[in-house]
Amino acid sequence: MLFPPDFLTRLEYLSIMSKRVFRGQLMAQRRTMQTGSGIEFSEHREYTSGDDLRYMDWNIYARHGDLLLKRFQEEQDLHVYLMLDSSRSMAFGQPSKFDLARQVAAALAYVALADLDRIGIVMCADGMVQEFPVTRGKDRILSVMQFLERLETTGSDTNLTQSVQEFLHRNPRPGLAVVLSDLFDPRGFQSALDQLRYRRFELHVIQLYAPAEANPGLLGDAELVDMETGVSRRVTVTERNLENYRQLFLQHQQSVRDYCRRHNAGCQQSSTEIRFDELILSMMRASAAVM
Repeated sequence: MLFPPDFLTRLEYLSIMSKRVFRGQLMAQRRTMQTGSGIEFSEHREYTSGDDLRYMDWNIYARHGDLLLKRFQEEQDLHVYLMLDSSRSMAFGQPSKFDLARQVAAALAYVALADLDRIGIVMCADGMVQEFPVTRGKDRILSVMQFLERLETTGSDTNLTQSVQEFLHRNPRPGLAVVLSDLFDPRGFQSALDQLRYRRFELHVIQLYAPAEANPGLLGDAELVDMETGVSRRVTVTERNLENYRQLFLQHQQSVRDYCRRHNAGCQQSSTEIRFDELILSMMRASAAVM
């Protein structure tokens, strides 16, 4: 079962625990400086010809003779886009990477909707496959969960660049783009993430992997099948082969971390052995550490 009976209870706990911690980095709420009425007073600035006199601080003028206008900070709801990899390789693992990704997506959607932000879900493979249009309101979480529960992995490989291009062609409002994927893209993952950054999206990567991908227990004759391309090959696996594979896997993981660090993007790498709420709490702690 993708969403157990206590799933909503655990989501509410995560929402309470977050208490705006996510807004330090992952769910950083946008504010704009405006003259006049707003949510929270911020500062004064000097009057210049043409300014609206309605926003003059007449108390300061009466006391000191200074012409100053009030400025306020106005909070704007954040658009959160959950980009969910549904390519063939995401079906691997027990539980599968795709199942964990869908649970994490539901949790992030709940936290965002509870904070009055807007969320949209984009299902990616060799292009955009499906989407849940941008929505707002905590009462929408059941619709989000129903949408996620109906999703299945596709029979295609990963082409994140094509998926992102199709997403950007729709001219979405910039916001936070959370990419949930194993990033096993034969064309490379950097170009897709670059495009999101260039369009002024704040980027957070959640890279998932199965334990057997990090440390496969194979020795001797075996038939290996590439889950992205479907190509199979009979090989004899030796200890040397396994060590070479482990090094390549670690290099791939390091390349993701290096990219995110270089471009100031959030990064969370996790095995599917972890529960979704433990992963979210780990993200909260990481976010709090950089505030």
